[in-house]
This record gives sequence, structure tokens and C-alpha cells, in this order.
Amino acid sequence: MGLQTLSPSRAGDFKTCPQLFKFRAIDRLPEPPSPYQARGTTAHHALQRLFDLPPEQRTPEALYDLFRKAWVEIRDREYPDLFPSTEEERAWGIESLEVLANYFAAEDPTSFDPLEREMDLREDLDGMVIRGILDRMEERSDGTLVISDYKTGKAPPEQYSLPAFFALKIYALLIRRRTGRTPDRVRLIYLGGPDGPVVREIPVADPQLDAMDRQLRALWGTIERAMARSDFPPRPGPLCDWCSFRDICPAWADAAVRADPAAAID
Repeated sequence: MGLQTLSPSRAGDFKTCPQLFKFRAIDRLPEPPSPYQARGTTAHHALQRLFDLPPEQRTPEALYDLFRKAWVEIRDREYPDLFPSTEEERAWGIESLEVLANYFAAEDPTSFDPLEREMDLREDLDGMVIRGILDRMEERSDGTLVISDYKTGKAPPEQYSLPAFFALKIYALLIRRRTGRTPDRVRLIYLGGPDGPVVREIPVADPQLDAMDRQLRALWGTIERAMARSDFPPRPGPLCDWCSFRDICPAWADAAVRADPAAAID
């Protein structure tokens, strides 16, 4: 069976490492939950709900309260054994609120009302079905249409910024297909890091989205050929140190055997 749907995040996985794509999209291997993942999930819930409030109530204290409530909702269901002690969970919570405090230095949530939040997108792009959930879309006071993505981690170095926009450009393509309107800008809002928040944005125009459509079609075809041949070569790199599957990845297993041939003998 060929590729049925593709999300922006899984498309990014394949570009980064085809073996990572296989682990996540084909094998659907579980990944151990982490405090960083829990923070991101809970913060997204809180930031989404912040805009349910009237503008004058969108305060830091309200966001902190929404974070606490969201954590109570999802903790036992999604992260039941994440923290070995109450003290570690409390320390994580305090650090999480410090990260959230940075949001108000990134933008003023009282100055606009989003058009969409947690927007569920599933679009058939003439034979490619692309699906994903967009954090936020808003029309600014100057009339520009902007799509934004929250990140609770720290911003990568400037030279690695453009690849981080890959998924957002796909979302911009989906918005154009659904609404007939091309977003003017895409924004990444990084809330983590020792120096406070970082907002990075780039303009978007139809020629860029046309190029993304072509790139996505080429990627779709490459993934289908990889699936037909069961050929997903690993692509080792700096991100391997943070990969959940490093211990079972062929690239690192081969490296371990080369370093210690006796390891291959059971």
C-alpha cells in the first residue's frame, strides 16, 4: 500500500532521516515521554485557551492558571509516571511557568484575536493528502495574514532557522488551498532559552508556496519509492544525540559493532 497521508512533521522527519520516518510513521514505535514534551503539550493547551478569555483578562496569571489546569487534565492520562517524586514535578512546574512568562515579552495577546487556533487541516493537493494541526492563524491590524507556531524550547542558531520553517510553509500551502488566501508571514515563537523569547518570521508569497508544492510532490514520490523497496537509510548527524531510537538505529548499531566486533557475538 502506498502513502495515504503525510503530515508536515513526518515530512520533516523524512528530510532529516528516512530511518526516523520509518520508526515513527511506518513502525509506529512508541517514544518515551519526556518533561520537555510534557511542557510543550501543556503549554499549547494553555496558550490555546488564553484566547478564550476577553483581551483584558489575558494576563500572565491567567496563563499560569490555565497551564496548571491543563496539566491536571492530562497528567494521569498521558504522563502518569513521568516524575519519580513530587519535588521533581514541582521543580518542572516552576520552570515551565518561567518559560511561559516569556510569552508576554514575545507579543501582546490583548492586541488581537486569532482567526483560528489548533486548526485541523486535511487537504487533498491534487493527489497528495496532507494533514496537520496549525497552532494559530490571525489577521493583524495592518491586514496581513499570519500563521504562528509555538515552541517551548530555545531557538536554534540563526544558520539553522530556515529548515525550521519547512513545516510552516506546508501549513501556508494548506491555508491557501482551503481559504484561497496566501498567508503573508509565518512565525516561530520560541519561549525557552536563557535570554528570553525569540520570534523568527519570514514573508510568504505565491512563488514560494508553488515551490513548496513541487518540493512536497517530489518528497511524496521519494517516500512512496522508499516504502515500495523498504529502503529507509539512516542519516546520522548532530540530532542523533536526541533521538529516541538511537539504541535500535542501524547506523549506531553498525558503529558499535565496528568499535567492538565482540558486541556482534551473542
